[in-house]
Amino acid sequence: MTIGMKIKKEKVLLIAFLSVLAYVFIHLSKSLLGLDKFNLCILRCFVISIFILYSFMKKDLTTWILLSIIIGIEMGLDCPKIAVELRFLSQIFLKLIKTIIAPILFSTLVVGIASHSNIKQLGSMGWKSLLYFEVVTTLALFIGLIAINISQAGVGIVMPSGMTEQQLPKVESKTWQDTILHVFPENFIKSIYHGDVLPIVVFSVIFGISMVFLEDKKRSPILLFAESLSEIMFKFTKIIMYFAPIGVGSAIAYTVGHMGLEVLYNLFQLLLTLYIALLIFLIVVLLPILLWIKVPLKGFVKALTEPVSLAFATTSSESALPLLMENLEKLGVPRKIIAFVIPTGYSFNLDGTTLYLSLATVFVAQASGIPLSFSQQILIGLTLILTSKGVAGVPRASLVILLATVSSFGLPTWPILAIIGIDELMDMARTTVNVIGNGLASCVIARSEGELNEKKMLDYIKKKSKNDS
Repeated sequence: MTIGMKIKKEKVLLIAFLSVLAYVFIHLSKSLLGLDKFNLCILRCFVISIFILYSFMKKDLTTWILLSIIIGIEMGLDCPKIAVELRFLSQIFLKLIKTIIAPILFSTLVVGIASHSNIKQLGSMGWKSLLYFEVVTTLALFIGLIAINISQAGVGIVMPSGMTEQQLPKVESKTWQDTILHVFPENFIKSIYHGDVLPIVVFSVIFGISMVFLEDKKRSPILLFAESLSEIMFKFTKIIMYFAPIGVGSAIAYTVGHMGLEVLYNLFQLLLTLYIALLIFLIVVLLPILLWIKVPLKGFVKALTEPVSLAFATTSSESALPLLMENLEKLGVPRKIIAFVIPTGYSFNLDGTTLYLSLATVFVAQASGIPLSFSQQILIGLTLILTSKGVAGVPRASLVILLATVSSFGLPTWPILAIIGIDELMDMARTTVNVIGNGLASCVIARSEGELNEKKMLDYIKKKSKNDS
């Protein structure tokens, strides 16, 4: 029964994609075929009905979000006035996500530092890991900035009339002294109220470091509270994500209805820019590191295929965690190294997320017509390196950080409504790179500590090869 259902789902999905391709071909040839808007609308509704059938058979959040994108585009095309009025639904979604910025940053940073940053306990493995994390994420950041500056994906988006006064805040010129002063918290509650991310991060980091020097009896209650708060906010985010199909659908409907279908060209450009940038990062940065530490590419790929597939499908690095740790141990990485590097990497080594955030932030500036100097982009990047920590476990949680960063630097938030429409597709790619990056990090630290088990690695590769054959 299950196999039959699976075959039916695959058939329906195949028909849906073939229908989309057929529709695109017909739409491009509409003048030759003599089709009017009504006939094209009928064709679109036919394609959507197939996707609705597939969504009811599949019954998962990812599929419903993709369906909402298609329905949102249709509403924007055929009912632009209604689509524009639905904007409040996407605003509700954005407001709900904004509520978790401060608590999730505070809890994840405190837990990450207080649990893993005991100098006596970590030793050389600790500083090597943190140094490696920061170097690699910085390289990812620069690749993201270079890619979006080359593609200029956000340039050319026409801001809707009447949106200027509501959405474009005045960007006041600040001296470098003002910028540095803004980093340090004057009042933690005030920073939360205004949504100032950097002061929240600085307070949380100092708070976490202070906990390291406390005895276990005094530290444990606060650490337990931070861990509980972190888990609660993860669950909170997951609950919010059930509203995502409605929020995303209304966002893309408003985008198409108010800005026109032309904006989708820019979104496709952004999506393509991200995928190419991530591919370049894998080839130019991670692959040379893998070859440098002399880990066979074949064995590494075999160990990460399953967890990466899971992460890609669920858009959550956390879902791949157990399988990733298990496969890395089979590859020859000691359990004690895996136990430290992987959880720490999930907070401090988000290569795909950092690259995406740098790229998306500049996209927002380009779409808004606000020029950013290279030094301003570097400052944004350095901010993102700090603020992107600790969000790997939650699907699309990087949207939270993007919203916070855009607000902190005085950029308008309206282009993010367009980005939300394809965020699901972008999240798949960046989550995949996050998992690959953390898998490689554990191998790097194991090699640097001289504890990578060569014999176990070779046996694993041979065993996998036999099973595959």
